[in-house]
Formats: sequence, C-alpha cells, structure tokens
Amino acid sequence: MAASTDRPPDQCTDGRLSVGEKIGYGLGDTASNLYWKLFEYFQLIFYTDVFGIAPAAAGTMFFVTKLFDAFNDPLIGILSDRTRTAWGRFRPYLIWMAVPFALTGMLTFYTPDLSPGGKLIYAYITYAAVFAAYTAINVPYGALMSVISPDPAERTSLSTWRFVLAFSGAIIVQKFTEPLVAWFGGTEKQFIDGIETIVVVNKQAGFFWTVVCYALVAVVLFVITFLTTRERVEPVKNSSASWKTDLTDLGKNYPWLIMFAFGMAQLIAGWTRGSATAFYFEYYVHAPFGDFLVAGSLATICGMMVTRPLRGWLGSKWLMIVSSSLVALCTGALWFVGPLQVEWMYGLQIFGAFAGGPIPVLTWAMYADVADYSEWKYNRSSTGLVFAAATLSQKIGGAIGGAIPAWCLFFFGFVQPVAGVRQQQSEVTLNGIVAMMSLIPAALLLASAIFMLFYPLNRKFLYQMQADLKIRKQDNDDYETTLPA
Repeated sequence: MAASTDRPPDQCTDGRLSVGEKIGYGLGDTASNLYWKLFEYFQLIFYTDVFGIAPAAAGTMFFVTKLFDAFNDPLIGILSDRTRTAWGRFRPYLIWMAVPFALTGMLTFYTPDLSPGGKLIYAYITYAAVFAAYTAINVPYGALMSVISPDPAERTSLSTWRFVLAFSGAIIVQKFTEPLVAWFGGTEKQFIDGIETIVVVNKQAGFFWTVVCYALVAVVLFVITFLTTRERVEPVKNSSASWKTDLTDLGKNYPWLIMFAFGMAQLIAGWTRGSATAFYFEYYVHAPFGDFLVAGSLATICGMMVTRPLRGWLGSKWLMIVSSSLVALCTGALWFVGPLQVEWMYGLQIFGAFAGGPIPVLTWAMYADVADYSEWKYNRSSTGLVFAAATLSQKIGGAIGGAIPAWCLFFFGFVQPVAGVRQQQSEVTLNGIVAMMSLIPAALLLASAIFMLFYPLNRKFLYQMQADLKIRKQDNDDYETTLPA
C-alpha cells in the first residue's frame, strides 16, 4: 500500500488535506449519485409508466434484488480489506469497476421488445447487476475516506466536500433528466383531463440515451477520483484475521449497530419519499418536479456548508438528532398542503432540506470513527468491512424503501397509463400518494433520531482513541483495550 510520502503535490505537510484532493474525492460521489438519485426518483415511474411492469411486481423486484445485493456488501468489504496493490487497498476498485458500473446502468434503463414475463425477468437481472456493480465500486470508495486522513476534523471537512459534490450530482439528475428524456424522446401536445399538455413521444428512447450520457460522465469522474487521492493511513501490523472473526467483531461493535439502525431508517424514508415525488407531482400537483428537487438539493448543500461549525457547537450526535427531527417535522407537514399551495411545498422542501444538510456529511464521517473504534477495540483493521456494512444498511433500507411506494401504489389502487396515456386516479389513491410523500417518511425520520440517542462515541473519547492508535502504530505494541465507562 502507498506510504505516507505518496501524496499529491499540493498536499499540506501539516497533515491537512488540500482542497484539490477533497474535490477529487468528492467527485466520486458525484458519479455515484448520477445513478443513485436516478434510481431514487425515476426508477419506479420508469418501470410502471414506461417499461410496463405492474406496481406490485416492481415492488417485489426491488425488495428481492436489493436484499440479495445487500449480502454483497460484506463480501466486497472483506475483499477490499485484503487487497494489496501499489495503488492501495481501495483506490483500484475505482478503475476496475467504473465501466461495469456504467454499462449495467445503461441496460437497466433499456426497454427490450419482450413479453411482460420476459420484461420482468430482464428487470430482475439488470437491476441486480447494476446494484452489484454499485456495491463493488462504492464500498471501497466509502472506505477510502478512512485511509486518506486519520483526523476527525479533516474527515468531517472531507465528508462535507464529498456530499456537496454528491448533491451536485443529484442536481444534475433532478434538473436535466426530464428535459433530456424529452429531447431524446421527442415531444408533442396532447389533451389530458381536458388540459393541453406537452408529452414525450418515445420515453423508452428518452430514458435510455439520458442514462448513456450520465454513465459516460460517471466513468470520467471515477478516474479523476482515482488520480487525485492517496491512501495514507496504514492498518495495524497484526490486523490479519479470518473473515469470521471480522464479522464477529462487527456484530459486537455497538456504535456500528446504532449507525446501522439510524442509516436504515434514513434510507427507507428517503427512498419512500423520493420514489413518491414523481407520482406526487404527476398525479396530485400536475406539474414538473425538477425545480422542486433542485431547490431541495441547493438547500441541502447550504446546510452541509454549516456542518463544521454546528458540529463544533453541538457535537455530531446531537446535531444528527436535531437535524433528523426538523426534517421529520417539515416532511410530515406536507400532508396538510393542498395541490395548489406550491409555495408551501417549496418552503417546507427548502427548510427541511437545509436542516437535513448535516446528516449525510456526519453519517460517513461517523462511520470512519466507528471503523477506527473497531481497530482500537480489537487491534485489527476492518475499515472496508465497516463501510461495507454501512452500505448494507443502505441496501436494506433501499430494498424496503424501494418496495414500500410500489406496494402502496398497488394497495391504494393506482391505475397505470394505457397506451402511454395517463389515467385518472381515485381520491384514495391520491391520498395514499400524499402519505408516501409525507407521513410515512416522517415517522421513519423520527425513529432515526430516537436511534441516535443511544450513540456512545463522544468527542473526548474520539481524540483519545486517535492518540492511542497513533502510539500503537508507531511502537507496534499489543496491549489490552477495554471500552471506557
């Protein structure tokens, strides 16, 4: 693995990371979000309204494929922990998996000329493949943050840059997907519910070529991340152990268990609301939703930019609790907003997104702390496994969160388009769509705040832990460690 002298030319000698390296690292999550947000906001409505899968079948497919893929996360984590190359343990995967990641995404949004049963089988295969590729590149990418710098403050700064650029990728998807689909698919005017509306003629071609554009950009961004980052943090010398031992230690890692529960609740809420957004605006508000999503992402970025001072004031734990509670309040309040009260929709979206800005930044910075705690506690490095288990909570949350809105559409009697023509929905269906956008995710966000109350790692302990690890790596002395009271 690269030694500490293997650093970019602009790397500061005082241990602080350069802005260039932080941006380079963050661009990797821009690439990931070009797919993640595409799946979150557009996958369900693509399958139901374009590809032609029934909502219940789509929900089951989301659940089965993502749950199956969740077991890939620990495997990739264990594999990356044991990878040894001149480039490091985690960076090589950014090069190895970039093209498979791009190609599987393209195939997922391609509509073959098959029977309904054939289409469903095709959806199972391609959706499972793209998330397997996502796991193989994103688990090492997440773990890379822990070996770029050992300093908690620098990790928070690095995580801030990461998620500012991640949400820049989200803005690209939110702002340009609908126009690109229209441009590639062509448009014409039709009368829907007595209103003249511009509709896309060929959404199948529109979605496919839009994803081709995103895929090519993602490959370039992953290469930039590979070239601009370095692995500097060495694992402890006696870090070799069986994968069974690593998994056993992970199961006893109490801070990780709390973060797992927190992350899963957050992801279920996010996927439920994200998937419902397209239906909420298509069938309830009758308006495009790109600007609504962009407003939220810009507000989130602003919230991210104040994470560092707020963390210094409240600490990571309480900032997470306050942020999650405020987002839950704003999300739940959307239940009381009527279809014509657009200004209230935007107001709640912007305030809630700003309040939630610190959450993604702190989540991954705290996972890096949890990885260090595991090394401190068990005298072995299992960074890849800890971050793999972190994405495991994302996958399980995504499996449940992706399935819930699809199953809800079936339960509330959603009527799919006929020959590409949107159908009138019942009041029960519309109320169900609004609940998917408000009350259901609000309850899950509140649950995540309650989980965080039990998180045990505080600032004083983290700095002492880093000092212990530094001494241990310098002297390579083995000694007993116990969890402080």
